[in-house]
Amino acid sequence: MAINRQNVEDIVKAVGGKENIEAATHCVTRLRFALNDENKVDTDLLDKNDLVKGHFSSQGQFQVIIGPGLVDKVYDEMISITGGSRSTKDEVKTAASKKQNPLQQAIKTLADIFIPILPAIVMAGLLLGINNILTGPGIFFDNTSLVEVYPQWKDFASIINTIASTAFTFLPALIGWSAVTRFGGSPLLGIVLGLILVHPDLLSAYGYADAKVEGTVPVWDLFGWHVNKIGYQGQVLPVLVSAYLLARLERWLNKKVPDSFKLLIVAPVALLITGFLAFTVIGPITFVIANAITSGLVSIFGGFPALGGLIYGGLYALLVITGMHHTFLAVDIQLIGSEGGTFLWPMLALSNIAQGAAALGMMFVAKQEKTKGLAVTSSISAFLGVTEPAIFGVNVRFKYPFIFGMIGSAIAGVLLAINNVLASSIGVGGIPGFLSIFPGQWGVFFIGMAIALIVPFGATVLFGKIRSRGTDDSDNGDNIDTQATEPVKDNHKHTEQGAPAPVQTVSSRESSPAAAVNVLEVLSPVQGRIVPLEQVPDPAFAERQMGKGVAVEPSEGRVTAPFDATVAHVIKSKHAVILEHATGVQLLIHIGINTVSLKGNGFTAHVAAGDRVKAGQLLLEFDRDTITAAGYPLISPIIVPDGQEVIERVEELTGGDEAHPNAVLKIYLQG
Repeated sequence: MAINRQNVEDIVKAVGGKENIEAATHCVTRLRFALNDENKVDTDLLDKNDLVKGHFSSQGQFQVIIGPGLVDKVYDEMISITGGSRSTKDEVKTAASKKQNPLQQAIKTLADIFIPILPAIVMAGLLLGINNILTGPGIFFDNTSLVEVYPQWKDFASIINTIASTAFTFLPALIGWSAVTRFGGSPLLGIVLGLILVHPDLLSAYGYADAKVEGTVPVWDLFGWHVNKIGYQGQVLPVLVSAYLLARLERWLNKKVPDSFKLLIVAPVALLITGFLAFTVIGPITFVIANAITSGLVSIFGGFPALGGLIYGGLYALLVITGMHHTFLAVDIQLIGSEGGTFLWPMLALSNIAQGAAALGMMFVAKQEKTKGLAVTSSISAFLGVTEPAIFGVNVRFKYPFIFGMIGSAIAGVLLAINNVLASSIGVGGIPGFLSIFPGQWGVFFIGMAIALIVPFGATVLFGKIRSRGTDDSDNGDNIDTQATEPVKDNHKHTEQGAPAPVQTVSSRESSPAAAVNVLEVLSPVQGRIVPLEQVPDPAFAERQMGKGVAVEPSEGRVTAPFDATVAHVIKSKHAVILEHATGVQLLIHIGINTVSLKGNGFTAHVAAGDRVKAGQLLLEFDRDTITAAGYPLISPIIVPDGQEVIERVEELTGGDEAHPNAVLKIYLQG
């Protein structure tokens, strides 16, 4: 397809001109800019551009959605117009990060470190919750635990506890691996550093307080300098600072030491120096700082619990929007290690529920079926601990559900804080969060859960109904939806030339039997659970800015052809492929979100552009562990790009149907 040069020139003009572009690159669907000043962006001009299907800013990058098959041509034309140099995605990412203030950069660094280890921590939290149920007194029997009444379960509970506590016992090793990787060092050395800090010869940090009172803290005598011989189990700051030093030292040594001597010098010297400083300087100082932070939080919530619960419980959803919630993960872990439990995490769990309840309330207020469907699916996601679809897809768009969610969460937070409700571990947020709460405090937590469910839901429905009655009857009360979704409609830029919007339902055989003859059924190219696009944590996909489709939560790492086709394009980083059917229909299969940053690591392509493939033939393989370890979502969109004249409409079959249980899309062709 030919590109109108004037449209590309208008994109350059809309982002502030070539002088405002510090760096630019592209992926399979969008242009990615690092701009000198995002305030110069003319969004109205972008909205009017036929090439642009949407735009948004994220993590310092301004992204313009073009769509697969066109974005590379638009990028080439843009480089020709601006005379700029081609940039890699890492260069744009680095340039974009410079636009962030120091606080934003620190938050992003913490997120990059802790997100990859979340699966291990969440797993540990869930298993510890099961152990709490088995060993907690008063749950099933008065003042007695299940294992005391049925001793045969005691060793079973002990095994669960051993498995669950491992992630927290060796937490410095997990943090060391992730932090050293983030700082540019060798992941293996990061693991070794973390294990050094929890070596069994050291006094466990959990026993330090008692040993100090008894005067039995072991020490190393370094020529008269006594250094405490203690480990750093459950500690965050000591390993973070040590990991930063290790990575910097390793990188410096790699530059100075000849290749023939690197194996003998770099790792031993880097670990020796870092380990020595960790025990003598870094550990003692950061140990005091970390304990001071936790003691300060404990004293604030101890002295003013209602105020603390009101502020943290009410504002946590705002922290999610800014990304600052990642910083409190480290605080939770520190509180668990130092105090035996965290009072912050229970409020997080109820904040998730409150935002989910507010989103669910919109199902009874919204008039558009699309909004109703998004409200249901995103609320379920929030109830299970993932709030981004509910917050960004529904609540922030309509504003008042978000506010009512914060109010409900604040009230529940006050209740939890004044009753000192604690979590013994970090698990899954939302409704399953009760498993991480100490069993003796379940009653209060469930009352808080009821508040977080009822207040936001009831207030959203009541206010929404009142607001709906106040709208002009001529629009059947759809103003609520129209006001919130109109910008998205503008950004979609469907190319049906005035044709009606695609039908969302999946039953049209009776009303249009002839149309059912020319139907291309798309089987799922990836094994897993089929979910609506709204659950994809990327607005370009979730808002259907590139086209309709579904998403898959993969259960295995294989991509197969959903129909006989020609491979139109395999993305260089191997995370996406575009297929073309004999009818001319094109389909984009995109594995994961932002996985372009992996540069092909974890992906294997078994086909190339121009290859003819049969339905079921292997196209790509991907390592799910590599993707999740890097902190990227696995959810994979399957998109029918907009602008294909051969297509009349597309049906999204997230639930499948009886006649075609394996079909995920039905593409109705023209004629």
